[in-house]
Amino acid sequence: MRLWLSRGSSISVREQLVTQVVLSILSGDLKPAQRLPSTRELARRFHVHPNTVSAGYRQLEHDSWVEFRKGSGVYVKPQRTQTSAPAVALDKLIADFLLAARRLDTPLAVVRTRLRQWMEVQPPDHFLLIEPDHELASITLAEMQQRLTFPVQACAPEDCDDGIFEGAIPLVLSIKSKIVREEIPMNRDLVTLHLRSAADSLAPYLPVPSTALVGIASRWVPFLKTARTMLIAAGFHPDCLLLRDASKANWRRGLGQTSAVICDSLTAQGLDGKPSVIAFPLLAESSLQELQEYEQFIRGPLAP
Repeated sequence: MRLWLSRGSSISVREQLVTQVVLSILSGDLKPAQRLPSTRELARRFHVHPNTVSAGYRQLEHDSWVEFRKGSGVYVKPQRTQTSAPAVALDKLIADFLLAARRLDTPLAVVRTRLRQWMEVQPPDHFLLIEPDHELASITLAEMQQRLTFPVQACAPEDCDDGIFEGAIPLVLSIKSKIVREEIPMNRDLVTLHLRSAADSLAPYLPVPSTALVGIASRWVPFLKTARTMLIAAGFHPDCLLLRDASKANWRRGLGQTSAVICDSLTAQGLDGKPSVIAFPLLAESSLQELQEYEQFIRGPLAP
């Protein structure tokens, strides 16, 4: 487990620990039932008080991210979220069925007709991200549009009537899965999109002079907060971090004097590479590849 903890910063060690553990769980760096380092081990490694580490673990337990096992340690708590692996497996079974139909010299037109009679549904022709946060949805759509050929759309959970699902492959971000599932019809299957590992994204750029002036820019406020926390944990002084909310007027002010600007993929498009821009994608590569598999499946076996 990769961790950075910085003592004496404006962000408490407890918050640094909690933030990084949650991000590691969401990105898949930490697996369900995986054991976390002991309180004593982390306290010794980072020269912090064991009570500080214990407080962080207790907060994670309170928020249902970890569980304490008496006499054994602290473990990642399995999250009750619907993974998309079964959906991918089902798609592969359907692809095998179509291949078998071809071996029987059955015309694809006949296969289509029979499938329509059985399923009576419209083949999907676009992706639909269900996301209550408009800014987060915009960033996610921008990343998807760079990799996919299908149209991508977004809507808030409260706007999800039956008609909006027609022809759609519904998607949900792992960090919002529980909220979204509570607000949409229970019979709707959702493909869960996972987050990229924040620690792995940051590691290639470290170490750098901790006194270097670094900009952080995004329209999504949680990105600003999380990036600041990660950089402070990695050893940057808070005074060396210049935060800019890209939804505000004149948000580029001062960024020209920074060594680099860390931002999301959408904000990076408005910086034109000046100064040095480091875009941290939100979506895991595995999730983007999974969506591309959906496209290939729909365009391949069902193509004339």
